Amino acid sequence: MEQVDQAQQQAGQAVSAARGRIAEVFAQARAEGRAALIGYLPAGFPTVPTGIEAMRTMVAAGVDIVEVGLPYSDPTMDGPVIQDAADAALRGGVTTADVLRTVEAVAETGAPALVMTYWNPVERYGVERFAADLAAAGGAGTITPDLPPEEAAPWLAAADKHGLDSVFLVAPSSTDARIRLVTSIASGFVYAASLMGVTGARESVGAAAAGLVRRVRQATDLPVAVGLGVRDGEQAATVAGFADGVIVGSALVARLLAAVRSGAGDEAALAGLRELAADLAAGVRRPVRASA
Repeated sequence: MEQVDQAQQQAGQAVSAARGRIAEVFAQARAEGRAALIGYLPAGFPTVPTGIEAMRTMVAAGVDIVEVGLPYSDPTMDGPVIQDAADAALRGGVTTADVLRTVEAVAETGAPALVMTYWNPVERYGVERFAADLAAAGGAGTITPDLPPEEAAPWLAAADKHGLDSVFLVAPSSTDARIRLVTSIASGFVYAASLMGVTGARESVGAAAAGLVRRVRQATDLPVAVGLGVRDGEQAATVAGFADGVIVGSALVARLLAAVRSGAGDEAALAGLRELAADLAAGVRRPVRASA
């Protein structure tokens, strides 16, 4: 009986430690007077091994948290750049097992790995099975852009059981009541979409982003990370001036996609990705404080 209690206690401690990884990253960034940098790439692009090296390259260049995209055939939130890369990964035969293998490789770097996924692939894989396998791979949690909070109970139960964080999105159109609902179930951080629409690098980050961050902070003590639109270190510095985290996806994917289309080899493609990731990492380390 004593051995069983000890095993249960150790399991509980492991779950708590797993769930604390993202919080630790934000706490460390805060202690350094900067925002955390979160970088996204789809698993399996251009191949599974090269995709893994690309994510490792981002971490080495200063990315704090990696979003590992699970390629899906009907990505309602993704813009054309991410769609093109995800389509290429699907044509290459990427599977959920490959995504989990990618998560494991990222986790080995010490950076938390979140799976960015639409809900259908998780449901088809099996909610409990996905949570268990993601935790076993060393994953820190998920971002599920199309999972409504009202329907999230099965996932939240499985995630809690396996010590995974569940990141949900809010947008400029979210009412205060909606923000309170989302933040009441979220863990890790809150993903604040800077504008309405699909993903993609833009000339400027949505003007509503700072106001949205302020509204979210009135509802929760969780870190707030802003995504959609950031393309370079200058924009990253601007967002870092009012948010706890800066999320970059399309700009990183575009850099890798351009290298693949040009026929550049893996070494050149990774070098270009490293350059952009380093620029973004420098940006979050020199935040431009928003005027009152």
